[in-house]
Amino acid sequence: MIRGLIGKKLGMTQIFDKDGNVVPVTVVEAGPCPVLGLREEPLKIKVGFDPVKESRVKKPQLGFFKKVGVAPMRLIKEFESTDNKDYQVGQEVKADIFKAGDFVDISGVSKGKGFQGGMKRWNWSGGPAGHGSMHHRRVGSIGASADPSRTFRGTHMPGQMGAQNVTTQGLRVIEVDVENNILLIKGAVPGSKNSLVVVNRSKKKVYRSLDEKSATMAKKRNPMKQSKAKAKGKK
Repeated sequence: MIRGLIGKKLGMTQIFDKDGNVVPVTVVEAGPCPVLGLREEPLKIKVGFDPVKESRVKKPQLGFFKKVGVAPMRLIKEFESTDNKDYQVGQEVKADIFKAGDFVDISGVSKGKGFQGGMKRWNWSGGPAGHGSMHHRRVGSIGASADPSRTFRGTHMPGQMGAQNVTTQGLRVIEVDVENNILLIKGAVPGSKNSLVVVNRSKKKVYRSLDEKSATMAKKRNPMKQSKAKAKGKK
């Protein structure tokens, strides 16, 4: 089975679980993704997503799509697979490969926030806040003058913030709408509305049923210690 799909972030909403608790979820349209190619060593499946006009595709790519008999797609990506025998070129892979309780890793391009100062970009605490200070939000020292006589690469400074490839790991699938290829994923997903994302099955966390409750540990009390109320003679 293929381990992931390409999707589109549609936005965020909230739902209620069986206990009546509010769960914030991100709505992701996962698929359908037509199969464009199969690889045996290693086992991988190439899929596409988001159909586009032929005029928006380069001629070599257009020739590839015509060869496999699939409409041109905006994004092409290979995913790991456990077995390719159930797939063939041209077949559509839908959101039913996921189920409620699965953990997924989602990759996307984060929202661009433009040029920002160091306090917003790197969460600096800032300089003194008194009226005599001239160093409220400035950078400060960034390197010695004599040696090495330069600023080290990677120093936290003002600059472009956001618009980077980000992967959020360990998000949980709360609900799957197979008919509309919709996944409701607990938590926030990188990217803005209608941006393309890549949904991969998590390698660090395994499936756990939504009905399974985490075991609560009873709070242990040290018999050698007494509470403040008992120390004061109160019951």
